[in-house]
Amino acid sequence: MKKVLIIDDNKEFLEELGVMLSSSGYETILVNDSNIAMKTVLTEKPDVILMDMRMDGLSGYELTLKLKQNKDTYRIPIIAMSGYYKEDVYNLKSAYGGDKYLRKPFTPLDVISKIEGVLI
Repeated sequence: MKKVLIIDDNKEFLEELGVMLSSSGYETILVNDSNIAMKTVLTEKPDVILMDMRMDGLSGYELTLKLKQNKDTYRIPIIAMSGYYKEDVYNLKSAYGGDKYLRKPFTPLDVISKIEGVLI
């Protein structure tokens, strides 16, 4: 079973996405505080990370950059989630090293497709 870490400061969205992925056969870890997310990544060692880009505290951009610069986490695929398309996609790929992008709102099939695409 592949382990998916979901980081989003919207608790309701986080829980819904977690239930959907769990029912699709993934082990899910939910984090709603970006400031503790790095520690969670290091202890849980997920196969893939779904991360909101715009959060209170540490932004998804800042966290992505930290993860991609860390020797223990740089290989973990990060799928960014955001409702802001143009600026976020450019920033994610050019400056922060993110792997894929999901624009909110998205369907369950969109999420599973992105996850499967980075796990191959």
